[in-house]
Amino acid sequence: MILLNKDTCDNEYNVIDMERGGKMTSKLQFKEITKVFPGVKALDKVSFEAYGGKVTALVGENGAGKSTLLKVLNGDYLPDGGDYIVDGESKHFKSPKEAIEFGIGIIYQERQVVPYLTVAENIYMDEIPINKFGFIDYSKLNSMTDDIIAEFNLPIKSSDKIKDLSVAYQQMVEIMKVYRRNPKIIAFDEPTASLSECEIVSLFNIIEKLKEKGSIVLYVSHRMKEIFQITDQVIILKDGCYVDTVNTKDITEKEIVAKMVGRSLGDVFGHLDRNEDTGDVILEAKNITNQYIKDISFKLRAGEVLGFAGLVGAGRTETMRAIYGADKIEKGELILHGKTVTIKNPEQAISNGIALCPEDRKDEGIIGERSIKENISISILKRLQKMFFIDNKADVELAEDSVVKLNVRTPNIYKKILELSGGNQQKVLLARALATNPKVLILDEPTKGIDVGAKAEIYKIILDLAKKGIGVIVISSELPEVMGISDRIIVMCEGKITGEVTRNKATEEGILTLAMTGMSCEA
Repeated sequence: MILLNKDTCDNEYNVIDMERGGKMTSKLQFKEITKVFPGVKALDKVSFEAYGGKVTALVGENGAGKSTLLKVLNGDYLPDGGDYIVDGESKHFKSPKEAIEFGIGIIYQERQVVPYLTVAENIYMDEIPINKFGFIDYSKLNSMTDDIIAEFNLPIKSSDKIKDLSVAYQQMVEIMKVYRRNPKIIAFDEPTASLSECEIVSLFNIIEKLKEKGSIVLYVSHRMKEIFQITDQVIILKDGCYVDTVNTKDITEKEIVAKMVGRSLGDVFGHLDRNEDTGDVILEAKNITNQYIKDISFKLRAGEVLGFAGLVGAGRTETMRAIYGADKIEKGELILHGKTVTIKNPEQAISNGIALCPEDRKDEGIIGERSIKENISISILKRLQKMFFIDNKADVELAEDSVVKLNVRTPNIYKKILELSGGNQQKVLLARALATNPKVLILDEPTKGIDVGAKAEIYKIILDLAKKGIGVIVISSELPEVMGISDRIIVMCEGKITGEVTRNKATEEGILTLAMTGMSCEA
């Protein structure tokens, strides 16, 4: 039961949670927060409240203002209007350092770890223990880190270098780095986008502990299953504006989506216009092997969408990196259009008609400080060259055409790509891949961190490309997604292919069984 007691301050209230023995509950208020960027009003008088001991979800399409709001709270951005108030005290952090010192912890969608430092050095970077001789006390540092790793139940070591960890474990290090500070307010921005089910369970256990401690927990996610599993209330944003606050138990997924996008999306997969007439085999992998994968063999047909499923570390990304020339193939054969080809680097892959959109958008995809235009054309600069110069007219036409076709939300093509939402960054990477006129398009987690409305757009693009005869390979950790858009699904486990199923015979149970044990449900 929640009681509101009138305080002496004007229209301010203290929240007393009687179920917690009458203890004061922390309260975070956003009052008419406004943030304007050139050509875009990212936040428009956003107001809502969040409470300690509860998980508050922030949902909305890409570009709704969720990440911008968190950056305002963390001192990355100064608001152009409005206030945020913690326990009745107005705050305006001028830097992330000020926010951290107060007790704010933000885990962003894009990781902020140092690759060549250890797990321990990353987690305690701002609080490294020093021994009496003035040197780093690695024994104490690693011991403290091991305690946190044990709490998260992770199979990593404090001495591991970040660069040697999977994307999933790097994300968990980012979470541990913030968690160990015991923040008053902690915000998660798409924390599970790179995590397997095991890591997600661990994370949710940690969030429950934070609730028990009375922390204010903000949770940004496009995964509706998680929203209903872990949150207490939902704040809905659209186009930088506040829409509604609802108790999670009092609303359905369809109702949330309708409020987010202003319409019902219906059955996203059921309404896709599929290509029912696939062509000849355009790509064949025969016993592809390297240090990460073993004896990978499959065929891809023109106009087919071939899904790859499996848990984190199964070898899906490593398989595609080998085909794309990013990793060396030690044994095996690649056959393209009936001819054996040798691809030693991505440039050769592109020249052979193979394009890839990587899973790690930040580190392997976007060039953050460059414009949308530059990010799209970087793979085909030789084609755009006239004499010794780039044909600027053709460059601009390519970018503007791509922005329109893929519905990239931006005021212009000269905007820095890092200033776009995650979903729009993904569309720009897709535009870059399509600019190379590929015959084989590899998409590694193409909807990672993308809202449901933008996902529907991406699905339509994928199916349209297949209808044009492009062979599309899709890696996805979301089983409904890989089952919904693929014609066939190849399942991997521990660097090997463990099974293959067609769309009409695929079940979540069957795919998970193959992904976890390498055995079919019938076995």
